[in-house]
Amino acid sequence: MPDESHTMQSDPAHHPPSPSFWEPPRVSWRWWPVWLRHLLVWRKLAIPSLVGNIAEPLMWLVAFGYGLGALVGTVELQGERVPYILFLASGSICMSAMNAASFEALYSAFSRMHVQKTWDGILNAPVRLDDIVLAEMLWAAFKSLFTISAILGVMLALGISHSPKLLLAWPILALVGITFSSLALVFNALAKGYDFFTYYFTLGLTPMMFLSGVFFPLEQLPNAVRWFSEILPLSHAIALIRPLFMDRWPENTAIHLLVLLGYAAIGFWIALALTRKRFAA
Repeated sequence: MPDESHTMQSDPAHHPPSPSFWEPPRVSWRWWPVWLRHLLVWRKLAIPSLVGNIAEPLMWLVAFGYGLGALVGTVELQGERVPYILFLASGSICMSAMNAASFEALYSAFSRMHVQKTWDGILNAPVRLDDIVLAEMLWAAFKSLFTISAILGVMLALGISHSPKLLLAWPILALVGITFSSLALVFNALAKGYDFFTYYFTLGLTPMMFLSGVFFPLEQLPNAVRWFSEILPLSHAIALIRPLFMDRWPENTAIHLLVLLGYAAIGFWIALALTRKRFAA
């Protein structure tokens, strides 16, 4: 007589379906210990990390703002003449947030995930992979906010802007960090090695710097290129931050915020799905 229990166990119809990689994120507050672990490790290297992160954007500011700015003088922006140093500073602070968040979510996260196997060790605790990816996203955003706070402090010390509206720049720049860390984690999930990130920086972030209005107004671009630039997340970040430097309120604030939130949400979901697939292989 056949063993019915054996037949039922071997029948695929009686096995629960494996969860889809694209199912909605399942996160909990267990991301917090992971985030705190990164903070405890990083605090010993906080000063060298800060110096390394702010050196390049400050060199951009000095070379282009004071060097090229002396030749350019002012630029016309929405019918108003704006000092070039102010124009550049408001764009470069967003560029710095983008670069800092991307670097942390790429090189540092990849080291913890693939090289050091830190993620594997964390997964031995009652922590989901979803929580780890969320912690990496928020940690990269925090590192970005830490970096741009120092840069913004230098800009204020140099007297580039004294607008009290700059207090609102911090939450917006925090969102910028979340957006770009989410997008970077997509490429972190796909990477086989550090060299892979060169494609993202060369083909993604570098063109975005020149097409988002960091160094010159978007109005100077051809119409087709300008249309493309207006869908880039960095363009929407600058559209929110630059008016604050000019002591003005940004226009179409809700649209710009929704675009950044959309990039962040979609980027995080794709990054999480690809990371699940990678760890399931």
